[in-house]
Formats: sequence, C-alpha cells, structure tokens
Amino acid sequence: MREYLLLLPIVFIVHDMEEIVGFGWFFRNNPQLFDRYPKVLNMYRSLKEMAWKLGVYEEFIPFFGVSLLAYYFPSNILNSIWYGFFLALVGHFFVHIGMSIKIRKYIPSLITSVVGIPVSVVILYNCARIMTFDAKTVSFIIVGTLLMIGNFCFLRWGMTFLSKKLEFKNEPGFYTGGQE
Repeated sequence: MREYLLLLPIVFIVHDMEEIVGFGWFFRNNPQLFDRYPKVLNMYRSLKEMAWKLGVYEEFIPFFGVSLLAYYFPSNILNSIWYGFFLALVGHFFVHIGMSIKIRKYIPSLITSVVGIPVSVVILYNCARIMTFDAKTVSFIIVGTLLMIGNFCFLRWGMTFLSKKLEFKNEPGFYTGGQE
C-alpha cells in the first residue's frame, strides 16, 4: 500500500490547480450565474483571491500530512484515515461534476474531476485489496472521511472570514471581478 500513499496529495493538487487557474476567470466572465443559481454560487460571491489561495493551501496540508505520516509510520489506523481522506476527495470530484451538470456548463475543476475519479477508483481498489476491513479499519475510514468533510466546512468559513476581515491590498473580489 505504501506505493500508493503519496498519490493522494498529487491527485489533489493537480485537481486544485485547475480550480486555482480557472475559477476567477470563469466567474468574472459568467456573472449571470450568480443570479441564475444563487444557492449554488453565492458562497463564492465575496471571496478574495488571496483567501482562496490560502484555503487551497490549508486543504492541501491534511492530504499531504496524512500521506507522509502513513508513508513513514505505517499503521492500519493511518492507512485507514488516508483511505477516508481519499474517499472524501472522490466525493469532492462528484460535487464538481454535479455543479457542472446543474449549471449546464463547464466549470474549472470538471476535467480533473472526470479524470480523477477513475484514477482514484483504481488506487482505492488496489489499496482495498491489500487492506483488511474489520470494524476498526472501517471506523477509521469513516473518521478520515468525516475529518475531511469537517475540514472543508472549516475551510469555507475560514476563506469567508479572511475575505471579510483581512484587507489584501489591491485585491479584487476573486469571483466578482472587483465588484462588491
């Protein structure tokens, strides 16, 4: 399983690079989407680019951290948490695909989500063949998945907080093209 552990942060960062590169441009060039899909997109309206970048970095830390820990200190518990983190990432891919279907338009992150799902399934399948799925393993897989879901909620709050409370000099709204 060790040969798969460092693939998690790689799959994540490739996916998030598509988001970082494309989301600002996408929303600045599709402002009508905020009015058409307020429930889906209003959470992005007031984010600042620097807060977004810090959020991506914050999201990378647990993926990289658990991968390194499981790689250098092999244990069933760390492997199970890692597996749960990877499952959460696959769920994240499905959210992006769902958003794209909802708005009937390409969104940055769609390509790496579509490509990332089969790649991730192969990795998870190969790991599942190696792992023993007892109650403890399943419990820690669930813990890992819930930790990443919780991290994403914290991340959303943190990016919104940073966008509102900290002033980034000459920083336009990331998704509004500077319009507030």
